[in-house]
Amino acid sequence: MSFKAAAIQMCSGVDPITNAASMERLIRDAASQGAVYVQTPEMTGAIQKDRDALRAVLKDEKVDIIVLTAARLARELGIYIHVGSTAIARADGKIANRGFLFAPDGERICTYDKIHMFDVDLDNGESWRESAAYEAGTEARVAELPLATFGFAICYDVRFPSLFRTEAVAGAQVLTVPAAFTKQTGEAHWEILLRARAIENGAFLVAAAQAGVHEDGRETFGHSMIIDPWGNVLAVAGGAGEEIIFAEIDPDAVASARGKIPNLKNARDFNLDTVSNNAGARGSVQ
Repeated sequence: MSFKAAAIQMCSGVDPITNAASMERLIRDAASQGAVYVQTPEMTGAIQKDRDALRAVLKDEKVDIIVLTAARLARELGIYIHVGSTAIARADGKIANRGFLFAPDGERICTYDKIHMFDVDLDNGESWRESAAYEAGTEARVAELPLATFGFAICYDVRFPSLFRTEAVAGAQVLTVPAAFTKQTGEAHWEILLRARAIENGAFLVAAAQAGVHEDGRETFGHSMIIDPWGNVLAVAGGAGEEIIFAEIDPDAVASARGKIPNLKNARDFNLDTVSNNAGARGSVQ
């Protein structure tokens, strides 16, 4: 049976308590419009460039305001809530970029720690070193729910197709990419990467994003999206600030797409052979 999914777009600031209140308001709005699965963006709890200031407001997940609020709302509203990610303090001093999935009874189903760290040097001097503060995850995650089977990823993970293929082969029908894409990379690659991951795996894809100019000065791309297994964009948000988008997710459409193009089944193991013609390169070409 199909179900209504919602992707919540936020413009999180530096204060987790304020962000938790915004998240609650938006989740309640989504649930009131019939959503039974609601996803929030990456770094729901705080967008903060200053690592020392971020550490000062971080909590263990047992007392984190975003985690506690999401669990309470899932139980009260009777829906699945997927906190795309929030920063969680680890005992070793590092930070986890961790997503949480809660059941309609408020119990935590699973977590997912972002595997691929955003260590990049972009044009115009924009540079990021996520690994300087965050500990990378080591495990992919698939959750079998009554609604559908979900696969997890966060933001920069979208550039690593093998993660999504592994989850799809394991049965994932809905792939998730909560994100805080930079404006520069979002304009260049956001939509094409999301649609590619949906198409090549014959899966729905839900991507809730951060959007707009944040308190710490950074700007995120927004344009939260929900995409079907054929690559059609079912819903898309704008690029500035809060918004909620909705779409019907029908798991039967996954079976249909994979039946038409069964590339998950058709994949073959292969060997790689590298040949060299370095000697020939020494001569001149007339």
